Amino acid sequence: MVRENLSGMTVYTHGHHESVLRSHRWRTLENSAAYLLPHLTSTSTVLDVGCGPGTITADFARRVGHVTALERTADALDLARVEMKDLSNASFVVGDVHALDLPDDSFDVVHAHQVLQHVADPVQALREMRRVCKPTGLVAVRDSDYLGFVWFPRLPELDRWMELYQAAAIGNGGEPQAGRRLLSWARRAGFREIVPSSSTWCFATPEDRDYWGGMWKDRILQSALTTQLLNDGLSTPAELQGISDAFGAWAEDEDGWFSLLHGEVLARP
Repeated sequence: MVRENLSGMTVYTHGHHESVLRSHRWRTLENSAAYLLPHLTSTSTVLDVGCGPGTITADFARRVGHVTALERTADALDLARVEMKDLSNASFVVGDVHALDLPDDSFDVVHAHQVLQHVADPVQALREMRRVCKPTGLVAVRDSDYLGFVWFPRLPELDRWMELYQAAAIGNGGEPQAGRRLLSWARRAGFREIVPSSSTWCFATPEDRDYWGGMWKDRILQSALTTQLLNDGLSTPAELQGISDAFGAWAEDEDGWFSLLHGEVLARP
């Protein structure tokens, strides 16, 4: 059964625990939207859908004319407000990407990073993003493809982590393999010109392993995902502790390597 909250949106699998925000605050335009950078200008107007804690949004503000940060709740949007408190060319909107309360043809760029994997209807979300984008503008989306994640050494506890994440995300109505579907969704949403691509994050240096492994060492024990896995009987505290320990062991291994595949689409209305 797919969970929904009172607004009809799917449940956000990750939640907003500090360990999750630690991951989101690592993200920048350079490491998360390099495919879009050549298309930004100092006069661009940008809508950042699902802005999260706002590090990418703040990067937009430093490069473009104006950025609008959009989140589904006021509490979530407050995280971006804090990140962007010193930036004057930003505005903030609470809204549902399935039905944006924004005028047609409003933005030069409509951007969403790691959003479509969590929404109830990705095609409808893209239709709305297309509607509020200027005819000469761009819609830019990037999403993970979790079955495209690979790592070494191959620890059985990390295989189990992936199985559990798949079950939780799908149970919440999400699509953890969104990356490979972006082209199909964009075509169904009616875009006239689509440029698909892919890119990866790679964590293999001691510093990167410490960040990625340490983040998941905490996240599997303390986030909304943890609560869901335990409440639904999908896992046990002992199993989750074993996964946490495995992430710690992976981070300390000099041979440790982790690569995450992402799909990307640049689309013109």
